[in-house]
Amino acid sequence: VQLVESGGGLVQPGGSLRLSCAASGNIFRINTMGWYRQAPGKEREVVATITDGGITNYAAAVNGRFTISRENAKNTVYLQMNSLKPEDTAVYYCNAAVDYLDYGGVRRYREIWGQGTLVTVSS
Repeated sequence: VQLVESGGGLVQPGGSLRLSCAASGNIFRINTMGWYRQAPGKEREVVATITDGGITNYAAAVNGRFTISRENAKNTVYLQMNSLKPEDTAVYYCNAAVDYLDYGGVRRYREIWGQGTLVTVSS
């Protein structure tokens, strides 16, 4: 199982970006999915999470500006980021709690991380 992110890049303050993260593999079910970020010199922090039932939670710093959503049929989670600020600059990581079948045919349940995508907010 792997998570592949896309959509990062350079944007001016006040601009928007949309991140996507698709899970692939022999997946039975994905429970909570989320986005985290890590800025230079700082620890990784949660940005937003969404359950398989659609319940969302946001960090205070992004509440009202970012929107997390998912398409369960596509095993994909999105992060719509509006009104971006320079302090949003970070590597954004996708995370998912996945119930899957590994290559050896063993059923497993664990958290999976994506490789990260860089978001730079600068004029």
